[in-house]
Amino acid sequence: MPLLHEEHFRQVENLLFEWARAIDENRVEAIGELLAPDGRYTVQSRFNADRGLPHALIDARSAAQLRDRIKSMRLANIYEPHQYRHLISGVQIVDGEGGLLRVRSSFVVVRTMELDGDMRVFAAGQCEDVVDVRGAEPVFRSRHFKLDSRVVETLLVIPL
Repeated sequence: MPLLHEEHFRQVENLLFEWARAIDENRVEAIGELLAPDGRYTVQSRFNADRGLPHALIDARSAAQLRDRIKSMRLANIYEPHQYRHLISGVQIVDGEGGLLRVRSSFVVVRTMELDGDMRVFAAGQCEDVVDVRGAEPVFRSRHFKLDSRVVETLLVIPL
């Protein structure tokens, strides 16, 4: 099977990795710069997504809304300190036209609690992205995380 849009594959892959690395390294604010100003960031159960149900755990409809959520996480939310480690695999550019590429990948997020060091798989699933490669640097037009589970063990404070 030929690799679609092979000339952009490494840029797309690096964009996915930079998003994950920014979160894993506690530079969460940096993801706001990786999403287009009118981009969308959604975290939803696969159950709801497959049925066209609108309920999502997070549904930021702009980079500014995502930045507000992150600011709230830093200043207002009270939660047990923890961090994530992302594992990303199966990156594929599945379609694209006019510099907008549809990308899918699989992810696993391991959560480590700061106080006791407890580590658990927090989230797993598939991410469907639209990446804009028309500018000097690629940006996400949309990120749609589809969680395999309908249950999130605790609240989802830090973006995936």
